[in-house]
Amino acid sequence: MRLTKISKFLSLILRHRPEAIGLRLDQAGWVNISELIERAYQSGVRMTSEQLRQVVATSNKQRFSISADGTRIRANQGHSTPVNLGLQAMVPPEMLYHGTSIRSLKAIRNEGIRRGGRNHVHLSQDEAMARDVGRRHGPPVVLTIMAREMADAGFSFYRSVNGIWLTEWVPTIYISFPPERS
Repeated sequence: MRLTKISKFLSLILRHRPEAIGLRLDQAGWVNISELIERAYQSGVRMTSEQLRQVVATSNKQRFSISADGTRIRANQGHSTPVNLGLQAMVPPEMLYHGTSIRSLKAIRNEGIRRGGRNHVHLSQDEAMARDVGRRHGPPVVLTIMAREMADAGFSFYRSVNGIWLTEWVPTIYISFPPERS
């Protein structure tokens, strides 16, 4: 349970609110691990370097990366703060998937999938992963995205180090919706 709390704290700080504990991410989203631990401690959050590394190593969603020299950490994607992850545009697979909730479907049918407060829309290559993401807010709905068609039409796609595909917006014409429930 303790590692889950640390993971959630890291997501908040490394993706959205580094200033909440007096941190600044560099342009690529990295922060010094020792400084992160010290600032977290000053803010009332206790974690050790070993716990932090265990969160990174055991996270099934691989949300974080540690630098090659072992001194820095960053979130792999999901930022609402401006960062440049250094990702190169790539041609996506034919289809990708987006997990959402039933209550979000009406807005998606009208506007497509928007990034909300994040820098990108997150898509997965795996339907089961999309279902798990959608499950966070109630009964899940998995949308199929015609990613290759989008790329052919000029939309850019990026693949994060943990395999999540990123794009800025998915218009409705590229979304295959499940049949409406009556």
